[in-house]
Amino acid sequence: KSLYEVLELKPDAAASDIKKAYRNLALKHHPDRNNGSKESTEKFAAIAEAYETLSDPQSRREYD
Repeated sequence: KSLYEVLELKPDAAASDIKKAYRNLALKHHPDRNNGSKESTEKFAAIAEAYETLSDPQSRREYD
């Protein structure tokens, strides 16, 4: 999966859309909200990694 797919976004998403998608998905998949399930922990880590890369303009350019 691409980082955009992890955040359920298209590659031309605006920075504000990336932040909004991250917040929504992070809340939904946060391990504390899902009894620490392994699946939620893995999904949350992928979401955080995608956001970290795509929220930084330089990292995003390098990724794209």
